Amino acid sequence: MTSSPAERFAQARADRRYPELARFRDLYSFGLDDFQVSACQQVEDGHGVLVAAPTGSGKTIVGEFAVHLALATGRKCFYTTPIKALSNQKFHDLQDRYGADSVGLLTGDNTVNGEAPIVVMTTEVLRNMIYAGSRTLDGLGFVVMDEVHYLADRFRGAVWEEVIIGLADSVAVISLSATVSNAEEFGAWLTEVRGDTVTIVEERRPVPLYQHVMAGRRLHPLFEEDGQKVNHVLERMAREDWQLSRARKGGRPGKGQRRPRTRYRTPDRVDIVEKLDAEGLLPAICFIFSRAGCAAAVEQCLHARLILTTDEERSEIYRTVDAAITHLPDEDLQVLGVHDFREALGRGIAAHHAGMLPTFKEIVEDLFSRGLIRIVFATETLALGINMPARSVVIERLSKWNGETHVDLTPGEYTQLTGRAGRRGIDIEGHGVVLWQPGFDPRHVAGLASTRTYPLVSSFHPSYNMAVNLVHQVGREHARSLLEQSFAQFQADRAVVGLSKQVQKADEAIEGYREAAACDRGDFGEYMELRRQLKEVEQHGSKARKAQRRAEVVASLRQLKTGDIIDVPAGRWAGVAVVLDPGTGGGEDGPRPYVLTADRHARRLALVDFPTPVQARGTMRVPKSFNARQAQSRRDLASTLRQRAEKTEHLRSASPTRGGAPGEDPRIPELRAKLRAHPCHDCPDRESHARWAERYLKLERDTASQRRRVERQTNSVARQFDRVCEVLDDLGYLAGDEVTPAGQRLQRIYSDVDLVVAEGIRSGAFDGLDSGELAAVVSTLTFESRIDDAPAPVLPTGATVDAVQRLQALTDELMQVEREHRVQFLRPLDAGFAQAVWSWSKGSSLDLVLRDTQMAAGDFVRAMKQLLDLMGQVADAAGPGTLRETARDALADLRRGVVAYSSLMT
Repeated sequence: MTSSPAERFAQARADRRYPELARFRDLYSFGLDDFQVSACQQVEDGHGVLVAAPTGSGKTIVGEFAVHLALATGRKCFYTTPIKALSNQKFHDLQDRYGADSVGLLTGDNTVNGEAPIVVMTTEVLRNMIYAGSRTLDGLGFVVMDEVHYLADRFRGAVWEEVIIGLADSVAVISLSATVSNAEEFGAWLTEVRGDTVTIVEERRPVPLYQHVMAGRRLHPLFEEDGQKVNHVLERMAREDWQLSRARKGGRPGKGQRRPRTRYRTPDRVDIVEKLDAEGLLPAICFIFSRAGCAAAVEQCLHARLILTTDEERSEIYRTVDAAITHLPDEDLQVLGVHDFREALGRGIAAHHAGMLPTFKEIVEDLFSRGLIRIVFATETLALGINMPARSVVIERLSKWNGETHVDLTPGEYTQLTGRAGRRGIDIEGHGVVLWQPGFDPRHVAGLASTRTYPLVSSFHPSYNMAVNLVHQVGREHARSLLEQSFAQFQADRAVVGLSKQVQKADEAIEGYREAAACDRGDFGEYMELRRQLKEVEQHGSKARKAQRRAEVVASLRQLKTGDIIDVPAGRWAGVAVVLDPGTGGGEDGPRPYVLTADRHARRLALVDFPTPVQARGTMRVPKSFNARQAQSRRDLASTLRQRAEKTEHLRSASPTRGGAPGEDPRIPELRAKLRAHPCHDCPDRESHARWAERYLKLERDTASQRRRVERQTNSVARQFDRVCEVLDDLGYLAGDEVTPAGQRLQRIYSDVDLVVAEGIRSGAFDGLDSGELAAVVSTLTFESRIDDAPAPVLPTGATVDAVQRLQALTDELMQVEREHRVQFLRPLDAGFAQAVWSWSKGSSLDLVLRDTQMAAGDFVRAMKQLLDLMGQVADAAGPGTLRETARDALADLRRGVVAYSSLMT
């Protein structure tokens, strides 16, 4: 598009003011958006920035400009990402632009050119460098924190805050975030701890997103043409389905009638792919919230003989796959099902989930980004930052399993998933598709689609490793003040401001109520206290009587026998009934007799149906052939019951006998006498005073509760830090401001069980083991089973059994110390991976290990990577000696096959 003279003049003036941004813009074939230009200008002016923008909007351009500016000005730039796959991807992108000599990679697994001016790394690596005072930080000018909203992650989020607080003041922090509703609050905190930080929020998607619902083989727009109202066709469909489902529940159809069927069915996966292909909406990602579902979807497409690629594309796919897997042993490839994997890819179909081998996932990512894969069935982990945009995104269900129960997708999760739809520079529009399900509510989906943002909430908390590192660097008091700068405390303090204002207003109201309650005859507060005491004693007596009555009812029900005729005094089934089963095994809920009522209902009753004790007024025979499920049996027995009930009517107890009620509390008459004798008792305005006093007392109770909340939240992070330090003092890791030799070891251990590892080394719990046994024992500290009812683990040798028992006893002792100081970080050991680790270290095949563990290959490799990471820390923290050598031998034993060659990217 041709620009006007005025626009060209303005651009030339901007280029003179921002020369590096002008040079950077020349690297791109497309123009930058206004928010990108604004953010880059702030960076060139020397400010930190927070850029909050939707997925796919191009906010990483701002981070890449920081890289360009660092190289242009002779400074370093660290580009941090939350996950290794993202680091690998960004490393290759930057290498392609700036050359191999200028770009390095540090992910824990891999070190490539770590002293380069531009280094891509995971956030944990940077945190560790800060605590270690690494010389690599010298000359650092910029840190890009990509996906900084990970700060809210409850497991890893604290690392982002540690980095932001710990970086030198001279470093400009470029924070890139998804759209969050409290970006301004986060930006205000960044300004407080980092200095001048400009917050730039971009709400607009660069590629418009259209929402659809697929029912059967048809696609329906979610909204009317105005983009606001829900499609009336979908609302009509939902009403029809609801009516049909109600009809289905109305009972069995009569003779000659057909059971009504749901009119709109859930599309099957083959239908989805064929429809998207026919509408020109591929490539697509179909999110299925289960690994088994992803694998099954690929199998269904293969069975349907779907082919979405040309012969030329298929040949290119096979070449890519074959080159990528040449380093993997043939026997492992057979176990991994490479033939079916390769065949599906050749047809343009793939799965992507955490259970896959990392190499296989990266093949899928590479082929999809090149446009060679048309449909990927993926779990939600694909939405976490990997650069795999598609034309369309399909969400199979609006609920997912969170490890404990099925939960609905949140608006933030829905936005993150559909944010993948629409490729900038390729698509003019993106498409989100939700599948019709029984009970589908289009208004609910519209609500998810219309809610664009979610708040960023800190998950920060001090850890043992953090405490010893901060005390070592700056001393305990300064460390405490640093932690008071955390985003967690910032948010707590803002909440405290609001609560404090409420408390202040309440105090003023309390004083007014107190004045209104004043009585000229005496101390009305004293009088109200007597009333309160009397009420409390009377309520206690009432509770005691209810408890005794309940005990009497339970005792009477326990006396019932089959055939007893009883009167049910209350509830829906009130009337005469015969006991079919006394139900005396009711546990804490008391007996639950199963009865047949005179009107032929067979029901199990509960205590609530018997406000008073029950007495049998007669008995009758219940035939052994009686079947409560047969209507004729119920009719016959109910008829007999009514006849017997008439004959025993005179035996009906109008007032069931019961034990004596608890006597009246002797304090009651005493308090009543004091109340009548009080001078305020005869005041003519007594009840008016009392109403004001009740308001005063209630408000005072509520205000006291608010004060306690203020106290809990004020300096809450610092107080937690104090408790952590008290634990470390007790165990000898800290001595005031001094970090002891044991604490210096703890400084090098970055794990959620850091204290157990340090104590294990100090106590000798790992001594006397060979390399395979050490690996098996250390795995109990890293592994967490994905299933709650996993079978009892098997340990490979007697030495590992003894070592695990020692380590568990040590963990139990440490958890007790934590309880004494009111902190909770540690967890019990999990030996579910120990046998597999030992077998792998001794050379067992992948096939055997996976069969024995029932683990997916991706889970096995990920668990091994976590173990390798901690094993390396054990070797480092142990210092010179046998344990260090054994740990290094274990690392060498474990790094083979798929564990050693788990990534294409480095």
